[in-house]
Amino acid sequence: MLIIIDKKIPGEAKEKLSAYGALLELETEGIVYPAISGHPDIFICKTPQALIVSPSLPEIFLHKLQEQQLQFIPGNQASSIQHPASVYYNAAVNNQYLVHRLEFTDPVILQNCHTLRKIPVKQAYTRCNLLLLKDDHYITSDPGIHKNLHRSGLDGIFVSPTGIILPGFLNGFIGGAMGLVNDSIFIIGSLLYYPEGSTVRKFLEDFNYRIIELYPGPLFDGGGILFI
Repeated sequence: MLIIIDKKIPGEAKEKLSAYGALLELETEGIVYPAISGHPDIFICKTPQALIVSPSLPEIFLHKLQEQQLQFIPGNQASSIQHPASVYYNAAVNNQYLVHRLEFTDPVILQNCHTLRKIPVKQAYTRCNLLLLKDDHYITSDPGIHKNLHRSGLDGIFVSPTGIILPGFLNGFIGGAMGLVNDSIFIIGSLLYYPEGSTVRKFLEDFNYRIIELYPGPLFDGGGILFI
C-alpha cells in the first residue's frame, strides 16, 4: 500500500504510519500557500474510477507514482496560489458521493464521478473540512457542509476546528487531520488533545471503526492521509 502524506506532519506520526505501507511525502514550493504546499488534498483527488492529479504536481512525484505502478490521470486545471486554483482537487469523494463547490471542481474529476450523487457546498476546501464515512455518515468542521449534507439525507456530526494545528493559520480542519482505509481511521494526533475528542471517538466507535492515533499530541492538519 502507498500512503501519501505531507512531508511536514510530525515525525512520530510518519514513523507509526510507515508500519502500514510505503510513504510518499509531498513537498512543493512556490505553487500554493506554504501551509498547504504538501497537502495531498490540494494536488490529488482519489475517485472510485481513478486517481486524478493536478498537472502542477512536480514531476518527481509523478515519477514516484509511476515507480509504484500506480495509474493516474492528469487533471485539466493546474493548482496555484490564485483563487480558486488551490481548491480544484479538494473534493470529498467516496463510492457514493462527490461533495464540493462544484463550479470549482476540475472537469476530469466530474467526468470520472459522473455516476456519483453530487452534493454542492459553498466551502471550496471541502476535503479539508470533511471525512466521508460508510453508510452515509461523515465528520465535518464546517457548519455549511454539515447543513447541506444533513439536508441531503446524510447523518454526521459537526465539530469545531479549534485545537487543530495548521502552521501559519489560527487552526486547521478535521478532514485534514484524518485518513480512512477500510474500517480504520488514522488520525494525525490524539483525540485526548482535542476539545471534542470524546465526541469524535464515540461517533466513530458507534460504527465500529478502528481508531489509530499517530502520535500523542494535538491534531495536525496535514491535508489528509491518502491510502492507495
